[in-house]
Amino acid sequence: MKKYIIESIQTIVGCAIMAAGISLFLLPNQLSAGGFTGLATVLYYLFKVSIGNIMIIINIPLFILAFFRIGKEFFFKAILGTAALSFFLNIMENLKPLTGDRFLACIYGGIVVGVGTAIILKAEASTGGTELLTNIIKSYHIGIRTSSLIMTLDIIIVAINMLFFGEIEIGLYSAITIYIMGKMLDILFEGIYFTKILYIISDKYQEIAQKIGEDIERGVTGLYGKGMYTQDDKMVLLCVTSRRQVIRVRNIIKPIDPKAFIVINNAREVFGKGFKE
Repeated sequence: MKKYIIESIQTIVGCAIMAAGISLFLLPNQLSAGGFTGLATVLYYLFKVSIGNIMIIINIPLFILAFFRIGKEFFFKAILGTAALSFFLNIMENLKPLTGDRFLACIYGGIVVGVGTAIILKAEASTGGTELLTNIIKSYHIGIRTSSLIMTLDIIIVAINMLFFGEIEIGLYSAITIYIMGKMLDILFEGIYFTKILYIISDKYQEIAQKIGEDIERGVTGLYGKGMYTQDDKMVLLCVTSRRQVIRVRNIIKPIDPKAFIVINNAREVFGKGFKE
């Protein structure tokens, strides 16, 4: 029950943030964030009906089908998400937009809507729309990747927006919005604290490993390798550091072995001692 209450609060907060992004940036500039909100934008300008009410109406057929096709827990979370988003959209749609510049609107709208969407997804909830539709389609075991299906639906809806308003720029700006939303999801799910993985090949591996441990207090792991050209056995050092410590590691290695071979890669997330616990 505690988990359900926390997730419900997260869903409501996420919906409020989403509604702010749509109402203050995207809707007044006729931009689409893809999904059913993009379709609702067209219907809003076509019928002059509250966008929140439109969201409820176009989701009703999906809810009826979803009740029989997907899990009841996800179904009720989708109802909560859709109802909360519609409620906040109805409250905020008459607020004065923060900008009339479409370029600024597509950027900041994508950021705000992306943050709200990430909060909702972290609560394992939904606001209906294309996400609910893809879950229904997946329940029929159709061999289509979810990401491909969502992308296809977003492209179709953005194209509808572009044709309805008769401006190619709307489609171009909307594409930027959708891209930024995706990047915000990546940041909030994976974090911006990128770590670095260093692979170090050197005959002086023992001295290098000891010096790294003493100077920057990072652990080093030795991996057994083999040079395929020389057929010589090699010890490959594996070291994970923060971005700032990479230069320090390189400065440690260079005086010890100027000919050391170093490969540096990005690591999205690292869990363990010295990093995320």
